[in-house]
Amino acid sequence: MAAATSAPSGRRSLTRSSISPGRRARNTLATVLIYLALTFALLPLGFVLYHVVSKGLGVIDGAFLTEELPAQVRGASGGIGPAIAGTLVITGFASLLAVPLGILAAIYLNEYGGKKPVAAVVRFLSNVMAGVPSIVMGLFIFTIYVLHSKDGFSGRAGGLALACLMLPIVIRTTEAMLQLVPDELRHAAYALGTSKSRTIVTVVLPAALPGITSGALLAVARAAGETAPLLFTIGASRQYNWSLSDPNTALSAQIFSNAQTGFPNAIDRAWGAALTLIVLVLLLSTIARVAAARFTVR
Repeated sequence: MAAATSAPSGRRSLTRSSISPGRRARNTLATVLIYLALTFALLPLGFVLYHVVSKGLGVIDGAFLTEELPAQVRGASGGIGPAIAGTLVITGFASLLAVPLGILAAIYLNEYGGKKPVAAVVRFLSNVMAGVPSIVMGLFIFTIYVLHSKDGFSGRAGGLALACLMLPIVIRTTEAMLQLVPDELRHAAYALGTSKSRTIVTVVLPAALPGITSGALLAVARAAGETAPLLFTIGASRQYNWSLSDPNTALSAQIFSNAQTGFPNAIDRAWGAALTLIVLVLLLSTIARVAAARFTVR
């Protein structure tokens, strides 16, 4: 009995002693360096958040979030209600276009495309689109849509520009998440007689849903904060406008226009709009995370 009870403790002590002091020291050093790198990466983010919150929190109240834009930029009255509505409308329209299309394209690339020439072309174009500056997307939509459409400057044009920016992000992140789904899950579904399309819908997509959600949120966050494409597409509006066919405004556009004026009241509105945009993206991300968690396969 004594030999039997002493064997496990002997194995444990042998395992501990098998790690050399130099290896433990290198492990400790690497851990310290990782935490230092994390700290240095979080410092700029924390500084930006602190500055935005300290400057914008005193500006935000009920009237600021609901009133229409002021007639004069230098005026102290007025709010950013139309900009919040415009951001929701334009970003929502862009998401309705880019997210389903990007997911479908990623499914084709990973599940059907393989090494086909069409799949190679789609991957190449998505990589090219991901590197195109946002202002180029705005000029592109301005040239092909704003100048030739009866809507002209409109929320629809802004949504199209943002959708062009979101699409490659959704495609690349969704394809990467689908590649992480083990093939054993697909083979098990095939063994039960399930078709490939049904396997993708009922097995592959639910397993990859958290990653797909993260990619979609990343794309939405980028679209909501873009300014350059909207300068060429949405025009300007001081009033609430929930229509896609008329000129509109957005939080990012108001931040840009108010911050460059130099008037104290306009700069305060810019800080308030910046904080509002951060909170809005955070709320949308939280809602999407909660919704995705309810449908995640565990």
